[in-house]
Amino acid sequence: MTRRALLLAGVLAAGCAPGPKYVRPEAPVPPAYAEANGWKAARPNDEARRGAWWEVFGDPHLNALEARIDVSNDTLKAAQAAFDQARALVRYAAASRVPQVAGSAAAGRTSHSQSTPNWNPNAASNYSDYLLRLDASYEVDVWGRVRSSVAASRAAAQASAADLEVVRLSLHAELAQDYFALRALDAQHDLLSTSVAAYEKALELTRNRHRGGVATAADVAQAETQLETTRAQLVDLGARRAQVEHAMSTLVGQPPGTVRLAPLPLTQEPPSIPPGLPADLLERRPDIAAAERRVAAANAQIGVAASAFYPAIALTADGGFESAALVDLLKGVSGFWTAAPAAAVALLDGGRRRAVSEQARAGYAKAAALYRETALAALRDVEDQLATLRVLREEAAVQKAAVAAADRSLELSMARYKGGIATYLEVVVAQNAALANRRAAVDILGRRLAASVLLVKALGGGWDAGQLPVF
Repeated sequence: MTRRALLLAGVLAAGCAPGPKYVRPEAPVPPAYAEANGWKAARPNDEARRGAWWEVFGDPHLNALEARIDVSNDTLKAAQAAFDQARALVRYAAASRVPQVAGSAAAGRTSHSQSTPNWNPNAASNYSDYLLRLDASYEVDVWGRVRSSVAASRAAAQASAADLEVVRLSLHAELAQDYFALRALDAQHDLLSTSVAAYEKALELTRNRHRGGVATAADVAQAETQLETTRAQLVDLGARRAQVEHAMSTLVGQPPGTVRLAPLPLTQEPPSIPPGLPADLLERRPDIAAAERRVAAANAQIGVAASAFYPAIALTADGGFESAALVDLLKGVSGFWTAAPAAAVALLDGGRRRAVSEQARAGYAKAAALYRETALAALRDVEDQLATLRVLREEAAVQKAAVAAADRSLELSMARYKGGIATYLEVVVAQNAALANRRAAVDILGRRLAASVLLVKALGGGWDAGQLPVF
């Protein structure tokens, strides 16, 4: 009857857990991106990249490098270890759902002093004691303390899993940015090498004209200055390229200098990346998912704190065998057992439980505010990259016209110089303008590709909250 009463009480109270039901906080999400004019509005999950999002750029060298991050990057390994810790804590919390059983064994020999006040000469002063014992305890989760603890641990582990994806996405995006920066430097190197070759021919022409008395020594000096300045810029690119390669080596978990890529000038245009709808971002960004899971964990902690105001009900039992002779240890007469249900509640704690409850509710408010802030920051990231790509696309068109104009100006200046109408200073000015505009065009292309990578990152890289582990 006692067991049945306790079971009935547990069933009736199971639905009376004092913690609040979790509802995901509302986030301020607009119906569309302000910078999305001209972009294709994606259907739910339309064209979403899954996993290897960098393949959208169609570069096999980049694909090979990105594949090495998941294998060798130590930052990612540390994030994976943090997730493994959180997952173990879920199992630890869930262990409270089942009875806890401990076993012990002891053997001892006792000798009593004959000088004690209660000495009994008729009793044995020396005896042995052998003991085999099992102790069991079980907390009846009437008020949901265990359930809330498990829910909090589960949500925290899911937040850690999302944190792992944040690290993974950031590392892959950083590597892609470094890769395109390297290719932009290769394109700059090609421009400068071509310019050096052209300037060498121009210098030879000027020296010939000087020997013929047509050009002045100042013209030769200007041509030499132009050539050596450009050579110095070419040498400087080598140091910058080495630094980028070192950064890429570190990202793939190798010593600096391990990654060596053959020069390959940047020529590809950025891919079209539909941003979708802002509401989709709440599911596609791992940092938003991590923030939301921390809100759920904080909500569960309110339930843990609230359960402290109710009695804690536990069932305990122990039993085993105890005997003065080892040969009699496992006989029926040596057996013993006890069973004792118990309930305990704090009657006076100086306000500790109330303080813990207020702390849990404040923790929930903090987590909810951080969730909304994370969502706003994610929306800003997308808008920033959409705006950057729009402006750079317009700038690239204008810069293309500037390059064409500078090339025509250089051709005219060189023709005027060869015809003896202009000085070499005019040629130098035109050469500088042409080179500067071509380098600006390469820089814009590199920035457009970098912005495309950042847009993919801002959109979550094809990840979605459905990939969170279930415990």
